[in-house]
Amino acid sequence: MVARALWLTVRPLWFTMLAPPLYPSDPVLRLENVTLGYGEFTVLRDISLEVLRGQVVAMMGGSGSGKTTLLRAATGQLVAKSGTVEVFGQNLAHADRAKIESLRQRMGVLFQQGALFTDLNVFENVAFPLREHLHMKPAKLLERVLDKLNAVGLRAAAHLKISQISGGMARRVALARAVVLEPELVLYDEPFAGLDPISMGITARLIRHLSDKLGCASIVITHDVAESFAIADQVYLVGQGVMKAHGTPATLGTSADPYVQQFLQGQADGPVAFDYPETNAFQSWLAMQRGQR
Repeated sequence: MVARALWLTVRPLWFTMLAPPLYPSDPVLRLENVTLGYGEFTVLRDISLEVLRGQVVAMMGGSGSGKTTLLRAATGQLVAKSGTVEVFGQNLAHADRAKIESLRQRMGVLFQQGALFTDLNVFENVAFPLREHLHMKPAKLLERVLDKLNAVGLRAAAHLKISQISGGMARRVALARAVVLEPELVLYDEPFAGLDPISMGITARLIRHLSDKLGCASIVITHDVAESFAIADQVYLVGQGVMKAHGTPATLGTSADPYVQQFLQGQADGPVAFDYPETNAFQSWLAMQRGQR
């Protein structure tokens, strides 16, 4: 039940009738000079990016670089310290709770761990958002769910329990659920984490296929280079608290920036040091520890 309460649902199809229209060239998501953080701690500063309809955008960076923080800002879970965050043309800083909830209903989210409901079978996991938000006739609901399961290659697994499928299959079930209501924006949080090479390739191709089929914008939060570069239209690379580079995969691949090359090549030596940097907070803590001994 907790997982169900936390699960971020996607938009009902009728919601487009109530939403202000976006032209094809309008960004689905736009950040302009955005600074993000928690309390006094700043994670990212002066971040600007745009995501258009039909695009697959890879948001890349090392562990702890702020990728998930960007996802939280895009879904209205985190308020920017400065700058502008716009989703579907709406400035989140000017949106009340009800408006943010309505914007979230136009999104789909694939969580890093899938967040499937273990007490439901494959079919009911994918059907869950339809039952929650639409009043569909049983025959229509059946066909919609089977269509999305077919898109991820799991139509014949609809009757199986979650405990009966592999981790890679579970990720595909979660992907089908994230797009079953055909959202305008899908956010994937580390979709390749923990997958074997075959499952990683399958998942990457599915993300590209579903984005093309639905015409939605897709943001892939990841640190996996090969899979992301194979499907992304644009890549944004964050590190050391700022946007280090952005452009097409080909552009980043030929970049002379030392940080970009260290990340792409997985080099141990470079701008990113192995040792965590000392801070005033650490020095204060250390002095206190020594004073107690």
